[in-house]
Amino acid sequence: MKRYLVAWFIGLPILLVMLPAALVYFFSSPPGSEGLPQVSAPNNPAVHQSAIEVKVYRTAKQAVETMPLETYIEGVVAAEMPAEFELEALKAQAMAARTYIIRRLDAKKFDDVPKGAQVTDTVKHQAFLDEAQRKQNWGDQFEWKNARIRQAVQATAGVVLTYGGKPIDATFFSTSNGFTENANEYFEEPVPYLKSVASPWDIQSPSFEKTVKIAAADLEQRLGIKLTKEASGNGSWYRIVERTTGNRVGKISIGGKEFSGREFREKLGLQSSAFTLELRGNEVHITTKGYGHGVGMSQWGANGMAKAGKSAEQIVKYFYQGIALENCDLILKG
Repeated sequence: MKRYLVAWFIGLPILLVMLPAALVYFFSSPPGSEGLPQVSAPNNPAVHQSAIEVKVYRTAKQAVETMPLETYIEGVVAAEMPAEFELEALKAQAMAARTYIIRRLDAKKFDDVPKGAQVTDTVKHQAFLDEAQRKQNWGDQFEWKNARIRQAVQATAGVVLTYGGKPIDATFFSTSNGFTENANEYFEEPVPYLKSVASPWDIQSPSFEKTVKIAAADLEQRLGIKLTKEASGNGSWYRIVERTTGNRVGKISIGGKEFSGREFREKLGLQSSAFTLELRGNEVHITTKGYGHGVGMSQWGANGMAKAGKSAEQIVKYFYQGIALENCDLILKG
């Protein structure tokens, strides 16, 4: 009897400690799903079966194709981000892509697409690859790449990014120069959730730094300027008038004219508005850092964060400041 009482007094405290821990373990969310809105489907609890369909104008076929929302998102992620990227980065891309189309569907403004369509399959909106195109592009790697994309999409199915209850403008780009950009310093209009943040992971991108050579005469023609003869000698042939928060060129003065960094980039077809110039004889050497406009989520930054152990939710909340994650069905019903 004494042994029974001793065992009872020893075992009871252990039981009281272990039981809650066991309950937390078995009923907690799976890894990587922290904070995602809970969605369900009849056959697979991890997959959200939405009735939403997307009407995509297929440019090559010159026809409109209607497809389920998540089928569309798979095609966008496959086209917009390398399948080799970390799963959490692919999930972040899926949420950004889904937010983009839900924002369009919510606004109901389709005057920039052919009649009957809601979006095109080009970078004018979001690039898209159907399954046949993926098989052609990926060859014998199709099975694992397609499965990886599908896993990322299904893990985030139905989830969109919102600010003030509305889908955000989930802009993204390939590679930063080490920082993302404030929206108003590239697109002119301020956006509260599109703020400059550090993105040191981008240095791993093959597009982080690139130097191009342009004939001085070609540069003059594209910019509509005339470089002075003294330009190559005194080193003052151009001047950076203003830099942005993200350390890109805000304004540049060259050949007697002033351009915004964006104008200069677009006129010369540069990868980024973070650049330096060097005049060598009759050639201008332009070195850029980063690839893209720099506003919103850096894809290489997202991949770097995922490699460092960050979840998809942590990634999107880092690049899009102050946002929330919500169910897309609730947005369109609202």
